[in-house]
Amino acid sequence: MHQPSDEPDPNRPPEAKPADAAANPAPTGEANVAGEGERSVHDVIAALQAEVADYKDRWLRAQAETENVRKRYEREKEDTAKYAITKFAREIVNVGDNFQRAIDAVPAGAAEREPALKSFLEGVTLTERELINILERHGIKRLNPKDEPFNPHLHQAMMEVPRSDVAPGTIVQVFQPGFTIEDRVLRPAMVVVAKAEPKTADVRQAANDDAPLPQKNGGNG
Repeated sequence: MHQPSDEPDPNRPPEAKPADAAANPAPTGEANVAGEGERSVHDVIAALQAEVADYKDRWLRAQAETENVRKRYEREKEDTAKYAITKFAREIVNVGDNFQRAIDAVPAGAAEREPALKSFLEGVTLTERELINILERHGIKRLNPKDEPFNPHLHQAMMEVPRSDVAPGTIVQVFQPGFTIEDRVLRPAMVVVAKAEPKTADVRQAANDDAPLPQKNGGNG
């Protein structure tokens, strides 16, 4: 009996393989799954990048706010150190006003005739000068703006007077000196300010305007 042999028959033609078996791509379903997976990874990366950017923006904002708070605290601390004595300074400058009033109350030449009065005046003058020096060491300066231009931020005009010898707006008299503390006004100076004198034609016109109207003479026609 003839047994079948496992060896290939050399006379038998080889089995034909499908022509497109190696050339055909993977099934469409598998390609879609791969594409969706790739898009999913990109979406995750984009979402993570957006989240990182959001956290970075929040961190930068928080850092800027912290810096602003620090600067504001430093300014407040500096202002507190500068202006802590404001209320006390207002009281002290009033004492300085009394010294000045005492000096101004002495008639001209009287101290030269009275030795005791001269010693008193010198003592008051030295005390006032020392007080002003102490105030200046603490950032408080006196304003005595005679012959200076009027500044509404530093001066308070009590009245205006016509003057032809100085420019309009010039301070011609100081009723009360002012004071500043650092870069703030502690007390404005009370002053008298010059204004332009009216012109002659304006004076004549004003006089004519104020003159009484002539009365009509009544008579028998």
